[in-house]
Amino acid sequence: MLAHPALLLVGIVLASLNMRAALASVSPLVSELAETYGLSAAASSLVTSVPVLFLGLGALVAPWLGRRFGAERVLLAALLLLGAGILVRILPTAAALYAGGVLVGTAIALLNVLMPGLIKRDFPDRAASMTSVYTGAMIAGATLVAASSVPLERVLGGWQASLGVWSLLAVVAALAWLPQLLIARGRTGHEVRAVPAASVAARPVSVWRSALAWQVTLFMGLQSLWTYVLIAWMPTIFTDHGMSRSTAGVVFAFNNLMQVVGAFAVPLLAGRMRSQRPLIVLVTSLVAAGYAGLMAAPVEGAWLWSALLGVGQGGAVGLALTLIVLRTGDAATAARLSGMAQTVGYLLAAAGPLAAGALHQASGSWTLPLAVVLGVCATALALGLLAARNRTV
Repeated sequence: MLAHPALLLVGIVLASLNMRAALASVSPLVSELAETYGLSAAASSLVTSVPVLFLGLGALVAPWLGRRFGAERVLLAALLLLGAGILVRILPTAAALYAGGVLVGTAIALLNVLMPGLIKRDFPDRAASMTSVYTGAMIAGATLVAASSVPLERVLGGWQASLGVWSLLAVVAALAWLPQLLIARGRTGHEVRAVPAASVAARPVSVWRSALAWQVTLFMGLQSLWTYVLIAWMPTIFTDHGMSRSTAGVVFAFNNLMQVVGAFAVPLLAGRMRSQRPLIVLVTSLVAAGYAGLMAAPVEGAWLWSALLGVGQGGAVGLALTLIVLRTGDAATAARLSGMAQTVGYLLAAAGPLAAGALHQASGSWTLPLAVVLGVCATALALGLLAARNRTV
């Protein structure tokens, strides 16, 4: 262990709180941003899709950075970059809004990719339970931010302050990582450890050539796609069917809250199973049922669909991240698979909201895009059943 376990746990929780907060803070304020800068509907959608795109692109370099500079050092730098990106977004130009999104997405990509490898390295016997802690904290942070963005806008006097205040959360997390990095340097006598590389005798595993790695990766991508479609369009689906904007916002916040339940419970269950196939069936069925409900009776059953989707979404992301840990035999391979899964996964997810919006515009209703996502659920089920087998890359 590089540092005291309690200090490491605090660092992981605080970093995890930041891993969706900067994304969730923007969605409730998109209309205000569009009004401020005179953005078209397409330009407004890019405010939320640009960070997701760079979640994928940033994941390409994260494993190399972790090996080159050490996991602790890169995580600290990512948190500082995240805080800077949040502040850049509130500078008084539309270009800064998008540039800040690039920085935010890149920073979160580094956190996303390096966390599974770090957990595999420092908590090898408690990897599933620690994954439960950090995914639960990640979604809890998003829930807090989504629920408080609009109230903060009113209290602080504008959307700029409401967005900018979350840079403080990144700074607090960075301060928690700084002493851990220093303790690690002192214990090793010279440098923090990277996520370990494979030994000279053992040739590094090529995850890009592994069928199992691709199964884990595509499950990760498809569950990310259905989640980001909801992040982008769930409130709009409700308001298009007659629900008030305020009620739609509350139901959306409830959806985020219910994700915490799945994100905590499913990884804990996954760690006790040799095969996680029953959990794959559970989470995909919950999400599919929620999407079917949105098609059939979006307003009448809004709270039920929101709950089913929330538990399924949270459980799916927790399970996808747990599979990265469980399907690999060492921390180095976990880091490489994490980079692959999140690169491909978030690039796939970035297309989801745009495709759903285009299908809605072309068809004039939400039935077609929701039906397509049901097809995504079926595909994720098939791939997930393969990824959940008791094997390693």
